[in-house]
Amino acid sequence: MQGFSGKAAIAGVGMTDLSRRSGRTELQLAVEASRQAIEEAGQRPDAILSYHLGDSAPVIHVARELGIDLGWHNEIYGGGTQSASILGDAAMLIDAGLARTVLVYRALNGRSGRRMNTLSLKLGEGVEEQFTHPYGLAGPVPQFALAAQRYLHDTGLTEKDLCAVVRSSRAHAAANPRALRREQEDYWASPPVASPLRRADCCQETDGACALVLTTADRAPDAPRVHAVVRGGGPGASAMDKTDDVTRIFSSYVAGPLYAAAGMTPADIDVALLYDAYSWLVPRQLEDFGLCARSDLAETLHQGLDTVNPHGGLLSEGYVHGLNNVAEAVRQLRGDGVNQVAGAEVALCTGFGGSYGSAAILVR
Repeated sequence: MQGFSGKAAIAGVGMTDLSRRSGRTELQLAVEASRQAIEEAGQRPDAILSYHLGDSAPVIHVARELGIDLGWHNEIYGGGTQSASILGDAAMLIDAGLARTVLVYRALNGRSGRRMNTLSLKLGEGVEEQFTHPYGLAGPVPQFALAAQRYLHDTGLTEKDLCAVVRSSRAHAAANPRALRREQEDYWASPPVASPLRRADCCQETDGACALVLTTADRAPDAPRVHAVVRGGGPGASAMDKTDDVTRIFSSYVAGPLYAAAGMTPADIDVALLYDAYSWLVPRQLEDFGLCARSDLAETLHQGLDTVNPHGGLLSEGYVHGLNNVAEAVRQLRGDGVNQVAGAEVALCTGFGGSYGSAAILVR
């Protein structure tokens, strides 16, 4: 067990409306979500953590707007990889006695502001890109599409199975008033972006913010607790010229250590909030986390994935760099989630960044 296991509870969740044009600054979005989380928790933060890609509101500005006397604070550079592991950072602060209550937030204008699909691919210090750009690896979608193509080949899955993932996501989102995409669409009419990925296979570009408040377990005895968190990775889908398996993503590295740290097995997971930046990441993570055997993937995907991203995930609800998935995990454990999974007591949350990332297990 990790030293902080069970010491930190997620006492509050806040989220702005999700949109494609917020008409507000990242600071305004961050403050709104943070105020909601603080009010729900009934606890005043004495520490603030956030993560970003140079596209968010600084923690010192958020603290000023909220009138918080700033103690321990940190801005972690990074995207989706941080959405699960930042829970570990907060839990360690609480366990170490460096903070009693920690505000965690992510805010971005991901559609009307700085867009991910316009960012250049950064595989090294720049010089190595001359070896990968000629193969079309000029951004996230082409990069992970190449890995997806190989993954489909290795597993025998097809675009019909990716379609099933998208349809499941849309079906779940139909009951989610926050979701940007709540209606089924003609998957095959969705324009290709990079084979085998169509636009429908890619997550939303979203304006919005999400916030969590973590505090000591005794201050929120009925709130979901942080049980285990791991972070790690290796060569794979983020460094395709450095690996013998371009399909190997973070989950293949962190799943074993996560279960070991939690003292659990895949059978203990009741609901999975998987980072679905691209549809093919869902079967890959189901396989890596032991939630489905490779031989059963196609059948499982077409059954509706009732306990996977029941709110629609990043493909349909919106994209707040994964923190909105964590927020839904908290709701599921509290019993007020979208398409509530009956009796959910253990939730898996993941954070993707290619071959490196993070995962957390929350418990009721």
